[in-house]
Amino acid sequence: MHVVDGALSTSVLIAGGVLTVAGVAVGLRKLDADRLPQVGVLSAMFFVASLVHVPVGPSSVHLILNGLVGVVLGWSAFPALIIALLLQAVFFGFGGITVLGINAVNIALPAIACFYLFGGVIRSGTPMAAMIGGFAAGACAIAFTCVLVSVSLAMSGDEFLPAAKLVFFAHLPVMAVEGILTGAAIVLVRKVKPDLLSLPFGSPV
Repeated sequence: MHVVDGALSTSVLIAGGVLTVAGVAVGLRKLDADRLPQVGVLSAMFFVASLVHVPVGPSSVHLILNGLVGVVLGWSAFPALIIALLLQAVFFGFGGITVLGINAVNIALPAIACFYLFGGVIRSGTPMAAMIGGFAAGACAIAFTCVLVSVSLAMSGDEFLPAAKLVFFAHLPVMAVEGILTGAAIVLVRKVKPDLLSLPFGSPV
């Protein structure tokens, strides 16, 4: 869910930019060259999944799949997602350049949180537990992103409070859909390409 240019205060934009630079730095430092193809594929997946937008105030409703990106890539989700966000801003005008940092933070931090919250059960749990963990990762990533977007809007002025509330409730159906898609994807990946989930769970920053 992209926040558009001009909607946020300067202080929020600066904070988002600083956090994104730090997140990308950590992600690149932890990125193994052997996993570059995975980063490219998941970046492209996010790019395509979030192309169809339904405007909701200063934000929009669409699929993100950041939960799946997070549980597969961990901290490398930051560079993967910011590349896709930059391309969307440049070629399609989604979000914008000035809000690139805060949009990356709002989408990538929940992805990383889901890696730590659900990565263990997804990698080593029973197939049923992994599917449930995948559903939780998909749904929670959207919920966390909604919270961060709402906070970003609320910190930019009281006039954005109604929009901040609308963003969360408008994404309730998206949470369910992303949970189902991520859970199904995890089950499939564990069967046909388990090495995609080979990133050590709980690896330090």
